[in-house]
Amino acid sequence: MSLTASERDEDDIATVTDTAVAEDDEAPLRRRERRSTSHLKAVPETLPQREQFKVAAERYAISIDKSKPFTKDQLEGHGRRLLADMNQPEKFLGFAMVLVGNFFWKQQFIAIPFERRMLLLPHCLKHAEGCPADYDEFGLDCEKCGACSIADYKVRAEQLGYKVLVAEGSPIVLKIIVSGHIDGILGVSCLNVLEKAIDKVLIAGVPSYAIPLHTSDCKNTSLDESWVWDVLEKYEPLPDPATSSYVPLMRSSNELFDKHFAELLPPIRTKNLGSQPPSPLASTEAAGYDWMAHGGKRFRPFITLAAYDAVTGAVGLQGGPSGEVLRFSNGVSRVAMAIEAFHKASLVHDDIQDGDMYRYGRETLHRQHGVGQAINIGDYLIGLGYRLVTSARSDIGADAAADIVDRMAAAHLKLCDGQGAEMAWLAAPQQHLTPLDALQIYALKTSPAFEAALYAGLRMAGPVAAYEEMVPQFCRQLGVGFQILNDLHDWNGDDNNKMIAGQDALSMRPTLLLALAFEAANESERGELHDILTNTAEPAAIRLRRLRRIYDACGVFKRAETLVEKSRARAEALADEVQPEALRQLLYFLVDTVLAEEEAPHPVMASPFTLELPIVSR
Repeated sequence: MSLTASERDEDDIATVTDTAVAEDDEAPLRRRERRSTSHLKAVPETLPQREQFKVAAERYAISIDKSKPFTKDQLEGHGRRLLADMNQPEKFLGFAMVLVGNFFWKQQFIAIPFERRMLLLPHCLKHAEGCPADYDEFGLDCEKCGACSIADYKVRAEQLGYKVLVAEGSPIVLKIIVSGHIDGILGVSCLNVLEKAIDKVLIAGVPSYAIPLHTSDCKNTSLDESWVWDVLEKYEPLPDPATSSYVPLMRSSNELFDKHFAELLPPIRTKNLGSQPPSPLASTEAAGYDWMAHGGKRFRPFITLAAYDAVTGAVGLQGGPSGEVLRFSNGVSRVAMAIEAFHKASLVHDDIQDGDMYRYGRETLHRQHGVGQAINIGDYLIGLGYRLVTSARSDIGADAAADIVDRMAAAHLKLCDGQGAEMAWLAAPQQHLTPLDALQIYALKTSPAFEAALYAGLRMAGPVAAYEEMVPQFCRQLGVGFQILNDLHDWNGDDNNKMIAGQDALSMRPTLLLALAFEAANESERGELHDILTNTAEPAAIRLRRLRRIYDACGVFKRAETLVEKSRARAEALADEVQPEALRQLLYFLVDTVLAEEEAPHPVMASPFTLELPIVSR
């Protein structure tokens, strides 16, 4: 007996979520299980010891294949082999990884013109006691001071043409790179921050050279200043081919919106407005175009472009991060933009339904324009998305356009099923929520967007029969893992999306964390959970502290991190079997990027305020 498409979807989701919840089963692992790394971040105490590491790392890096960037696990393997060669203890692993990474990228970094480089310096290099420098829009203003080493580096770097940022800027560095202002980074930071930068920056193929601080205590720390001068003023053209990089493809996705938006999606009702405010008839187009064109990482359009490129010759990976930004055909570009239109529409509606206050560092649309107008703008973006796909049919072919529309419609329906299930639970929060319930919602809410983006790129390149089973299975693992990470991030606060720590928890959404707590809690703790859910008169900060205490007691955060690792492992196992190699490399990159490891949740800070770091634009 054959199953309908709907029945197959439900069966697949149940299989995925059942296996994800079963923590004792074995998952295919390409990498080791993640663990705490705090004990692996020691820095050798003396300069001669550190110089010995530096010489050995430079010698070791000569033998590494530099044709494509490393993953974090590959870099760890290199670091462990270096330690073994030097007969050094494991506690220096983080330091060894940074130095191997430096000499992997050094020749490519110093081949970048000075005006295309960034010098990233931390706050903690300044003399914390009595530092007279003020903060301006670009970070710490050292021009009028000169009391510490920051001024020396900053002034000389700016004379050479560097962009300089004095801030803990690791979360925004990749965004600055993708914006097209710089091609490489000279960074000074502690090993804690550098570890996160490996996930955020290096796997994308960004030439980087890092100077580790001697300690991570963030107060009057020190560094080997000669290591900065070793590369700060050095420029040597690169004779060898550059390492492959996704940066040009990321910039291609970015430029769809920053440079080519009006060409690819010409305005109709607002084309002659100039500086005049839109008329009532043009107001929806004005707001919809603005929402679509600004904010977000443009990551889903990147997936579409990168998938298309991967199976049509992988031209976008050639030439390194400074390589030519590809201009795709108008049809391919419009389909990629359609993916973003659907994504932005879903966010508008999701923010309304969830009562969210902020998106992309500004007020959500329903707070700006009212709920009714925001719903209408979201609907408008859905229509815009379908029009973009159908307008591409003369370029990509009518059959391909029809298949993509069909896949996008299916994704839209699944998203509505998942969001509807979440709202149904919110309407009756006293009912029991199981981890399977939460994961089924996640599979429906988050995975379809990744699936539509990946499928669209592959389908525009030709037949997709070889990928029909892989794409939805891979994207379910990616989407579920991503949503669990989003749950964990909710306890940190997030500059790019929800800027109040614990906002999802405070709204008592049916998250996996809550479901895991219900499953592991004893009778007393379950009673307290129900009280937290229903006693909305209690101050928010108190409710969050009570909830955090139960989550900690039930081991919720650790269990959630384990499930993310299982999703990561299963996605990688699916990628292992994929051809061509460029597509397999892209799938690994998506796993490493979407499911990037983060720090454990910080203590809850129930404050509506956040500090946004600037992006240097000159």
